[in-house]
Amino acid sequence: MLAELIRKTILRIKPYVPGKPIEEVKRELGLNEIIKLASNENPYGASAKAVEAMKQTIEKIHIYPDANGFELKVALGEKYGFDPQCFILGNGSDENIKMIAQAFLNPGEEVVFGAPSFMAYDFAAKVMDAEVKAVPLKENCYDLEGMLQEITDKTKLVFICNPNNPTGTIVKKHQLEQFINQLPEHVIAVIDEAYAQYADDPQFVSGIDYVRQGKQVIVLRTFSKIYGLAGIRVGYGIASPEIIAMIERVREPFNTNLVAQAGAIAALRDAAHLSFCRKENIIQKKVLEDQFKKLGLSWIDTQANFIMLDTGIDATELHQEMLKQGVIIRPGHVFGMPTYIRVTIGTPEENKKFIEALKNSMKILEK
Repeated sequence: MLAELIRKTILRIKPYVPGKPIEEVKRELGLNEIIKLASNENPYGASAKAVEAMKQTIEKIHIYPDANGFELKVALGEKYGFDPQCFILGNGSDENIKMIAQAFLNPGEEVVFGAPSFMAYDFAAKVMDAEVKAVPLKENCYDLEGMLQEITDKTKLVFICNPNNPTGTIVKKHQLEQFINQLPEHVIAVIDEAYAQYADDPQFVSGIDYVRQGKQVIVLRTFSKIYGLAGIRVGYGIASPEIIAMIERVREPFNTNLVAQAGAIAALRDAAHLSFCRKENIIQKKVLEDQFKKLGLSWIDTQANFIMLDTGIDATELHQEMLKQGVIIRPGHVFGMPTYIRVTIGTPEENKKFIEALKNSMKILEK
C-alpha cells in the first residue's frame, strides 16, 4: 500500500551519505584519537568573535529569531554593496538549492550541471520531478561548451560549482563570461561559490559581478566552509530583488535560527580570521602537494580547501584502512573516481598524521 502512496519521482533519488562523524568512528573502532578530513570543514574552527556572539545569544533562545534575518542581510549588503532585498538566507546552501528548485522548476523541465559535482543539484531537481542533464567534466573542469549544447526550450536552471566539489577546479573568467552571455533568457544560472574565498587563481571570477550587471544569475555562498560555522547551517544567495522575491515564496519561516544569525554576523565582520584561514590553507596545500610528490602520487590542482588525490589503488579499501588508523577521508567511488580520495586540507598536525596514515595504509594494501 505504501508504494502506491509515495511520489514516484522520489524513487529516483539516492539518499545523501555524509562523511562518517568522529564519534561514530570512535565507537565502531574503539579509538580515542580521530581526525576528520572528509567534509571540507575549516580545521581552524570559527572566529572567536562569532563564538562569543553565539554564547551571548543563547540566553535569548526562548524567543523566535527574526524570520527575515534582516540584520544578517544588512551585514551581507554592507560587505558586497547590495540592498538587503538581494539576499536569501537558508539552512545551509543545501536548502537554498532546494528552494531555488521549488521556486522555478515544473515537472519535466530540465536542469543542467557538471558531473561529478555537488550532489544537491541532482537531488533538488529530482525532488521537483525535473529532468537532469549531468554533463561530464572535461579534464576535471566544468565543460561549459558541452553544457550549452544540452540546453533546450525545457531547460530552466544551470548549476555551476566554482570552485567545483569534488575536484577543486575553477571555471576561468573568460569561460564563465562567455557562458553567461550565451544563456537563453529562459535559463537561470546558479553559481555555487561555497569555496570561493579559498581561490587564489587570478583567473577566478565571482558570479557576483554578473549579478551587479543585471544578469539572470543567482550566486550561492555559505558560512560552513572558510567561516568555520558548518554546525549552525547558514547559507545565502545573492540575486536581483525580483529573483529573490520568488524564492522567498517557498522559504519556511525561521529557517535560520537565532544563534546561527548572530554567529554569521560576527563571523562576517571578522576579516582577520578569514584572512588567517585563507593563508594557512595555501601554506598547508603546498605541504601536502610536496608530500604527494615524494610518494609519486598525482592529484588534481585545487582552488579549494580539499584535494582529490589519485592513490592508484581501490579508494574504498584505502578509506577503511585509514579509518583503523584514526583518519577519516572521503573515498572517490561516490564521485565515480574509484582510485581517488578527497582529503580536506587540515592543520599542520592533522596533515602530518594523514600522511603517516596514508603511507601505512598503502603499504598494507599493496602487499
